[in-house]
Amino acid sequence: LEKITHSICTLEFLPHRPLYNWLIKQLEIFPSRQIEFARLNLSYAMMSKRKLLAYVNDGIVYGCDDPRMLTISGLRRRGYTPSSIREFAHRIGIAKRDNMIDMALLEFVIREELNRIAMRVMVVTHPIKVTITNYPEGKEELLSIINNPEDESAGSREVPFSKNLYIEQEDFMENPPKKWFRLSPGGKARLKGAYIIQCDEVIKDSDGQVTELKCTYFHDSKSGQDQSGIKVRGVLHWVSAPHAYEGEVRLYDRLFKVENVGASDLPTEEIINPDSLIVVPNAKMEPALKNASPDTYYQFMRKGYFCIDPDSTDDKKVFNRTVTLKDGWKRKSTK
Repeated sequence: LEKITHSICTLEFLPHRPLYNWLIKQLEIFPSRQIEFARLNLSYAMMSKRKLLAYVNDGIVYGCDDPRMLTISGLRRRGYTPSSIREFAHRIGIAKRDNMIDMALLEFVIREELNRIAMRVMVVTHPIKVTITNYPEGKEELLSIINNPEDESAGSREVPFSKNLYIEQEDFMENPPKKWFRLSPGGKARLKGAYIIQCDEVIKDSDGQVTELKCTYFHDSKSGQDQSGIKVRGVLHWVSAPHAYEGEVRLYDRLFKVENVGASDLPTEEIINPDSLIVVPNAKMEPALKNASPDTYYQFMRKGYFCIDPDSTDDKKVFNRTVTLKDGWKRKSTK
């Protein structure tokens, strides 16, 4: 009656097609064509709207726009771009047979796009203090760091450097294994865009936890002007302690820990990934992120791709992890 050219529907409507065509013929109305296709099924995901709503009502997720939900609003809040979703749909095509699409493909597509457009910044989520003992007291430098090596037009920015820094706890090990290229007692590593440093002393608290590293820097090893002749393989991201901005980081991951969620007979609590959301309330960030824009995508160096969450305020920015830099689930499954 409305002269619709095509009726697109899922496979459960296939048995209705003979009746559909018969009615068109008998009523002598516009011959709309019915085309059936298989539903999209993603590994480690639930696509049923009824079950997704139940997860919201049961408090497993915060709402339909929870970044762990594969809803349009959830994907948008997670940081997925419209073009990445279109590219994913183009790659998988339309199928006539039910099949399971690997979640890794969706993550690969957004990684590809964000690698091209994301601004590289330095954020330390689990800080350990570094004091450069031979760096002049009160001295500060502004170091030029490239915003995006994939996009020359993105330019560079100035990042403050000082005597007191933060690095990641995981970038230091007292008794490292072979082929450890990060910091260790007596070991050397390069600070991204800055200098090579050497760990001279380890400070611990009463519980034996490392709280501070006393290091020396090699003044002639500045990135882009290195004349030290020192060869190091480890490159660490860092944040200047007196200039650090504190923001919240939400580390999102897959909501489920089983591959075929729809076929699982396990109770809900046994298929939910307990690490699907880890909140770091006071991550140390380079000061440029105080003015982070919702229109800008970020790569936290060595951490993953992130975007601004609507929960952000003028006083405190909140960043959602869109996807990790590499497929960590692939590594887990091969162990």
